[in-house]
Amino acid sequence: MYNSKYERISSRTLFIVLFILLLLKLTLLRYFFFQGLSGIGLLTDTLGALTVVCVLDLIVPKRWKRMVYGGFNLIFSLVLFAATLYNVHFSSVPTYTALSELGQVAQVRGSIGPLIRPVHFMFFVDIVLALPLWFILRSRRTSRSQGSYSNSGLSFGKSRRRYWGKVGVALTAAFSIVLSGSFIVKGETIDNELVRAENLGFLNYQVSSAILTSKENEAIANGNINETIVKINQLVSQYPYQDKTSHGSPVKAKYFGEAKGSNLIVLQLESFQNFPIHASLGGQVLTPVLNELASESYYFPHFFQQIGQGNTSDAEFMSNTSIYPTGVVPMSAGYSDRDLPSLPKLLRERGYQSETFHGNDVTFWNRNKMYPAIGFDRYFDKPSFKNDRFNDFGPSDEELYRVGVEKMTAHQAANEPFYAQFITASSHSPFKVPADRARITVPETITNTLLHDYLQAINYTDYAVGQLINELKASGLWDNTTLVIYGDHFGLPANDEITKQIQDNLNVPYDGNVSRFNIPLIIHTPQQSKGQVVEQPGGQLDIMPTVLNLMGVSLQEEQFTAFGHDLLNMDHNAFGIRYYLPTGSFVNNEIMFVPGAGFDDGKAYSITTYEPVTDLEPYRADYEHVLSLMKLSDEYVKLLPKRAP
Repeated sequence: MYNSKYERISSRTLFIVLFILLLLKLTLLRYFFFQGLSGIGLLTDTLGALTVVCVLDLIVPKRWKRMVYGGFNLIFSLVLFAATLYNVHFSSVPTYTALSELGQVAQVRGSIGPLIRPVHFMFFVDIVLALPLWFILRSRRTSRSQGSYSNSGLSFGKSRRRYWGKVGVALTAAFSIVLSGSFIVKGETIDNELVRAENLGFLNYQVSSAILTSKENEAIANGNINETIVKINQLVSQYPYQDKTSHGSPVKAKYFGEAKGSNLIVLQLESFQNFPIHASLGGQVLTPVLNELASESYYFPHFFQQIGQGNTSDAEFMSNTSIYPTGVVPMSAGYSDRDLPSLPKLLRERGYQSETFHGNDVTFWNRNKMYPAIGFDRYFDKPSFKNDRFNDFGPSDEELYRVGVEKMTAHQAANEPFYAQFITASSHSPFKVPADRARITVPETITNTLLHDYLQAINYTDYAVGQLINELKASGLWDNTTLVIYGDHFGLPANDEITKQIQDNLNVPYDGNVSRFNIPLIIHTPQQSKGQVVEQPGGQLDIMPTVLNLMGVSLQEEQFTAFGHDLLNMDHNAFGIRYYLPTGSFVNNEIMFVPGAGFDDGKAYSITTYEPVTDLEPYRADYEHVLSLMKLSDEYVKLLPKRAP
């Protein structure tokens, strides 16, 4: 009789214990994500946990419940732990698509390690405490099982109670699903992913994301790319990017063809923010090379990152396509099967060879698929470089450029114009520069370790760019080369201590809300000696149109659909940021805007003074324009035809 009673009580108890554990862990996750608890959030988390436990109870045979529940609890804890680290790094709530990219973690372990705090391991406290208890109970059950056992069959009454118990669980599951569904439907109107996740709870948010993605894909499957292009052109024509003449026609493009026929070199600098430009630390100039280059180039101080889930690879994608990342998947993983209109393809029509250089393995972020889709003729990854063990990625920027100059010189000898893209990694987090490569002394007043290491890494990156420029001049490439330099994304998190130490030690204005996303853009054309500071704000989508105008390629004549614009021929701009900031965030000529549940409860900051802006109404049209443009960009890229394998 003992075993039957034990099993019945154990199953009921396991149900309750698992439900409580899941709810506690979801509550802990909510605290990590939103730094607080809310009534509606606790309710949706409760519904999500209850639904999961009910489904498990219904589908898992009784004899497997202990093992399955225990295994599920462990996996659930690991997922929430990973989601917490993701949120710390990206300031976003991960969806199931983001969590599917966990295989990338091993290659950026140096970046992930510093994010982990002891409190994050609270997800595993119950598991650690339960292990010795499990062994004790298991040994007791083994000894009791050695005794006689009679009356093993279930009575009719017990069978009936078990039946109605299952019915009760099924009804509870149905109730939880229906109520969760009502919250999910209401949440569909919220563009801000953080607010939607806070209202729906982590589990329901995953369901909501899957439903919204499915609806979008279904709508797009019935779409027509030509009709979408017409809608894009109509929308863009309604926004005053460029002031018109009295005759209503666009002003003739300035600087068109200034760099026509030149080679093109693009440097995408890892984690490079704009604030070190022209800054000094204890009498030491942080970026002497870029300072001098900016003084004889087009320098854009109000330039911002726009990357999505693919981080560095999304920056590459944007600078070569002028298409918004969807924010749902890395573009290299989600759209490398498409025939992507791109910068390399436009230059190929003009006889250019295109190559890209990165010291990491080309499979990282699926670059082995993205590069052919974008149209690069060749790529050079880890095996192409000598590993001088600069950091976790291996080759230093100096080694990256050394190999690049060899390849570019060969093109010059063959009289072939070229486009060379370099993806640097020496300033990748955690920003550890080998002692023999450090070129500045960081004063003791910089007590924040991350900031200390970041400034060392930025200074080395600047030095390596100087070495490249020297080699270009020595090889005769400099005088016929357009050089483009920009940052891929921020390196420093929003942190009050970091902000204060930057302000105090570098004597530069800095604000975590805005400066974090401000990256440099410098464009130097052949024979250019006089620089120009271009105050027009812009983002990474604008790189390609700006560069091609200088190189004498008209996107309008090419009928090329670009979502960015030429920053040298603009008067007004409004562009979206949808990762690290919620969808609906945008920058225009005056502000950075971050929505709440919608526009009316959003926040805005001046991009020049960093002060809060309280009168939002003048910017409503920009908000609506950017949302519409991003949705059309998503529609456009999803409708692009599949490319041949």
